Amino acid sequence: MSGMDIAELLGRVEKRLLIGGEWRDASDGGTFDVENPATGQRIATLASATASDAKDALNAACAVQDDWARTPTRKRSDMLRAGFELVRAHGEELAWIMTTEMGKPLAEARGEVTYGNEFLRWFSEEAPRHDGRYVDTPEGNLRMVVRHKPVGPCLLITPWNFPLAMATRKIAPALAAGCTMVVKAAKLTPLTTQYFAQLMIEAGVPAGVLNVLPGSDAAAISSTLMADPRLRKVSFTGSTPVGKSLLKLAADNVLRTSMELGGNAPFLVFADADLDAAVEGAIAAKMRNIGEACTAANRFLVEESVAQEFGSKLAARLGALAVGDGTADGTQVGPLVEGKARDNVDRLVQDATARGGRALAGGRPVDGPGYFYEPTVLLGMGTDAGVFREEIFGPVAPIFTFRDEDEAVAMANDTEYGLASYVYTSDLKRAHRIGDRLEFGLLGLNAGVISNAAAPFGGVKQSGLGREGGAEGIAEYTTIQYMGMANPWA
Repeated sequence: MSGMDIAELLGRVEKRLLIGGEWRDASDGGTFDVENPATGQRIATLASATASDAKDALNAACAVQDDWARTPTRKRSDMLRAGFELVRAHGEELAWIMTTEMGKPLAEARGEVTYGNEFLRWFSEEAPRHDGRYVDTPEGNLRMVVRHKPVGPCLLITPWNFPLAMATRKIAPALAAGCTMVVKAAKLTPLTTQYFAQLMIEAGVPAGVLNVLPGSDAAAISSTLMADPRLRKVSFTGSTPVGKSLLKLAADNVLRTSMELGGNAPFLVFADADLDAAVEGAIAAKMRNIGEACTAANRFLVEESVAQEFGSKLAARLGALAVGDGTADGTQVGPLVEGKARDNVDRLVQDATARGGRALAGGRPVDGPGYFYEPTVLLGMGTDAGVFREEIFGPVAPIFTFRDEDEAVAMANDTEYGLASYVYTSDLKRAHRIGDRLEFGLLGLNAGVISNAAAPFGGVKQSGLGREGGAEGIAEYTTIQYMGMANPWA
């Protein structure tokens, strides 16, 4: 696709707010810009929603909540399936939009389209199968009817790093369960969500069921909506500090919450592991999305006897990756999303080297336009380094060593986070022991990428609450009602 073609494609993406089935400007006429992180150049200007617009969007969602809740599940299912087919048909356009506004290489953007679209297919199949129960009480005096009812209007807040997948992972189960919603996409990458919303309208989602508010002031939108007692749920993916703030706001109206927050994923490599397989898994776990993923391997914990060999092999592979504009042929590592992100990665690398770490590969920002950083492998720093404690969110792989299984587990769990973890070993008994002891919601065993629409995704500790995807995903958007009926035989 040429530059002219990209400009034409971006021109077809709606830049206004979607409220009650209509695209409209912000109430105060405000706008904000979106840039291409590979060039630092502005690529679009969007309407910026206000608190007043947020109220209008919730009004629209509430006005049709009862009708949508009564819509037969088969009809909801068919709409989701239609959306799945439209996303598949327009997948290449979505991939180019995503790469242009976020930076990930086109191959990864295409992969996200496939992955994100599976949530539409999965929940189209779950919608008519979310069963309740009808049984007698143990005493036989009552018959119990247990029903799953839509929780009601939802606020869905999505992050910038997976602009399609995080939208589909929330919107699809909400639609399947019978909930209306207001979606707030990240200001850095709103275009993918805007285009996806256009496709869902084409798929037949009724006016008011899906409302989308691009905007530069997320706090104004979320605080307005969460103060309104008509809102019944908030689902957020993003940083732990913001998640904590939202939980405090949610407490006032006792909102249902789903929180997918920060991570500090350990990647454990034992001496009995297949090191070549471990290196490939490490690349997958570290470099997916340029390392800008909450599931990205953040700390590589390697048994002492194989640490140097593992580090050398990993450095050779990462150092050979092609860095460049994600739209260019052959690019394997794109830019970080903004200058602030690149500067933070460099801060962590410089801190590690000041604490005894040495770069086996990379270690510097890339000169020129855009926000690029060299794929980096670090070895030799202690656990007092920032790369052990902080979420890196970039292409940096710090290696720490351990002596035995107990020390490996202690190091892995030495974090307030508990989202993803990875273990490479050929000892099946050890794998089960480690799985029992690791305090993480996700575990990849001899696998570097484990996300799947059919699997429950979520963390423990300060990595969040609730699960997205899988059979568990639709339950996050329902409430349970128990009805006790007199047993006619009692």
